[in-house]
Amino acid sequence: VAKTIVKCPHLMSDSLEHNLKPTVQWLKELGMDDSQVAKTITTFPQLMGVSLEENLKPRVQWLKELGMDDSQVAKTIVKFPSLMGCSLEDNLKPKVEILREYEFTDIQVVRILSTFPVLLGLSSKQVRTPVSCLASIGCLEESLVVHLHEFD
Repeated sequence: VAKTIVKCPHLMSDSLEHNLKPTVQWLKELGMDDSQVAKTITTFPQLMGVSLEENLKPRVQWLKELGMDDSQVAKTIVKFPSLMGCSLEDNLKPKVEILREYEFTDIQVVRILSTFPVLLGLSSKQVRTPVSCLASIGCLEESLVVHLHEFD
């Protein structure tokens, strides 16, 4: 708790009933257990100050539209909670478009993002460079995930 408050002191002034409790409940409804909710909030406490309706739900809806099921969405957020603070238009969607430029199928995109969601937090150059190199030699998406870790 102390680490979380040090990282994000505004939590002390946020409304428990109007912001904190609904966000925790919503994370549980996504399929997270208490330890996953705690890990998510500890890793990215700013999540608790982000609008549920205007920010969090649209990002989850977008992940579902990509083809993720509820379990994949929850695991993706637990692995990379900062994604919930990323701009859909300026950050998240362009990364998926880079993958699509290299003809990754929707199923492959979902597999890549659910395995390595940190990709969404990388710069476009950090995504494009290894994708371009690996795609040019016919690399499978599983290998792409392994090799992207090297460019992190």
